[in-house]
Amino acid sequence: MLDDIMYSMDIKNLGIILEPTGNAFENHAVLNPGCILVDNVTHLYYRAVREGNFSTIGYCRLEEGNITMRLDRPLLMPEYPYEAHGLEDPRVIFLDGLYYLFYTAYDGKNVHVAYATGHDPMHFQKQGVISSSISYAEALALLPESPEFNPYRWYGEHYQETINPRVQLWEKDTFIFPKKINGKFLLLIRVMPGMQIVWVDALSDLTPQWWRSFLSNMDTHVLLHPALWFETRKIGPGCPPIETPDGWVLIYHAVETTPQGNVYRAAAALLDLKNPAKVIARLPNPLFSPVEMWEKTGDAPNVVFPTGATVQQDVITVYYGAGDSHIAAKTLKLSDLVAELKLHTIA
Repeated sequence: MLDDIMYSMDIKNLGIILEPTGNAFENHAVLNPGCILVDNVTHLYYRAVREGNFSTIGYCRLEEGNITMRLDRPLLMPEYPYEAHGLEDPRVIFLDGLYYLFYTAYDGKNVHVAYATGHDPMHFQKQGVISSSISYAEALALLPESPEFNPYRWYGEHYQETINPRVQLWEKDTFIFPKKINGKFLLLIRVMPGMQIVWVDALSDLTPQWWRSFLSNMDTHVLLHPALWFETRKIGPGCPPIETPDGWVLIYHAVETTPQGNVYRAAAALLDLKNPAKVIARLPNPLFSPVEMWEKTGDAPNVVFPTGATVQQDVITVYYGAGDSHIAAKTLKLSDLVAELKLHTIA
């Protein structure tokens, strides 16, 4: 393991900021938060897990790093069959006067991406599923034939064998950029084990027919394949991209398979400002790794899973799930991260 490799960036550890409570809906774990900064208040939306592994979306507010309000009930909970077993891993984006909250909808067998919208950070209306309802068997038949998609086929075969022969394409970690580009929504998608990127006029365009076309032409939509030493298992979008004059900063998660089990780390890439499908730079080593006790132990040991970030006066605060049990945070300077990324440009 190369976790002792350090960049010139000063990454400060804020430690655990949110723990489970005695409330029934979050008495087992809290993890993988989305967040958004509004008038110096950080609105934090998180996966709240009760005993039995049923999840809802919890909510709290942070001001200057302190919790100033926390709901004692879920903000969002299952209402429909597609989310009967839980709502997980929210990401929040503000775009054109509307808050978008994307989440993983789990029915006990299949995983999809759904979203809700609201005109303020506290009230959301569910808009339904936007990911496909295509079986893995059909998805595998649609994928391009090139060898680079063999790892994608492995995932399809693995999920059919371990979950159900009729399991649907397993999708998580899909959400939009916080800005339209050329008048279109830009989406990050994670069909394992890589990351893809697409443009659409409207989220209603994401029909089964659209998804079949996407799968058939996935070679034109790949943003990043797993390629680095700590990405041997898979990668996926983490925090919504951060716009800078030098490009979009994407903090994502990367998974390495080791003899001791999977290790989840935070990674970073820089995308072109006008054409984010073009990767400008990519850190060759993790941004940060599980080293603290609360990151190395928990429901899933050796996990840091970044899902939300805020920026204030050049300081990024990255919120992440730690050990699938707690929520923790780290800070670093945005300018330092961009400068480090620019040392690792892709030819």
